[in-house]
Amino acid sequence: MKIGWNGGGHFRSVEAIRERARWAAEHGFASFWLSQIAGPDSLTALAAVGRDAPGLELGTSVVPLYGRHPFVLASQALATQEAVGGRLVLGIGPSHKRYAEHMLGGSYARPFTRTREELQVLQQLLAGKAVDFEGEEVTLRGQLAIEAPAPPILVAALGEKMLALAGSEADGTALWMVGPKTLSDHITPRIRSAAAEAGRPAPRILAGVPVCLTDDAPRARRHAAPQLAVYGKLPAYRAMLEREGAAAPEALLVAGSEDAIRERLAGYKEGGATDLRVSEMCPDEDEAEATRDLLVRLASESN
Repeated sequence: MKIGWNGGGHFRSVEAIRERARWAAEHGFASFWLSQIAGPDSLTALAAVGRDAPGLELGTSVVPLYGRHPFVLASQALATQEAVGGRLVLGIGPSHKRYAEHMLGGSYARPFTRTREELQVLQQLLAGKAVDFEGEEVTLRGQLAIEAPAPPILVAALGEKMLALAGSEADGTALWMVGPKTLSDHITPRIRSAAAEAGRPAPRILAGVPVCLTDDAPRARRHAAPQLAVYGKLPAYRAMLEREGAAAPEALLVAGSEDAIRERLAGYKEGGATDLRVSEMCPDEDEAEATRDLLVRLASESN
């Protein structure tokens, strides 16, 4: 199981992203991941900082599909892929109803159909093929002319249909708010089965995990609670928390002693994760620094 750094989506400038990506490369992490929330565009930022983080795999986790036509997204992904020398992993997902309808004013009536159709079109465009497609959610007639290899695609998948899609038609999945039990009992068997039935290689399973090295785990979880509270209000994540037996999102914070953290992260590997994207989430800077130091050591042992 490889360990990468979860840059997340809290950055307010490309320079801050550059600094953290450079740090991740210098400290032995296998990959660096950006979310797409309200900060700098993740693909643009990765293209901008790629040369400052040589050898580091660069990924999005994830780019929301709503608000981006696949022709535009494929063009941007290939340009980023060329800029970073073929190190891009394109994580995509439908996001949530709150984003698609409340923020963007669109319709979230068919998120699975939208994802399936965008994935089909994206794969053709990224491979340099001409596309003539008219689906229920996506229409496209065109072809791109960009000299860059197609990046692998990870699909954010939590439900059974989306896991089947990610396994049978994509390269794997990017996860958040998923614990080891849910990974082992729900995610891994479904996505692996779908990949095997489709004759595809074993899928990549990327789990996102916040961590805090501390002698007061309850305090760390109280600190994390307001930062993670929104995930408990989104139905897809709420379902994963219930599967895990977690009362609230902060229950998934991996907090405690070094031994406790090692044991908990090992549970993700045993549950089927091929990759982790980790980050610190602690009440104070001393604990955050100690957590980063531990995660650097873990990365050096795993990568």
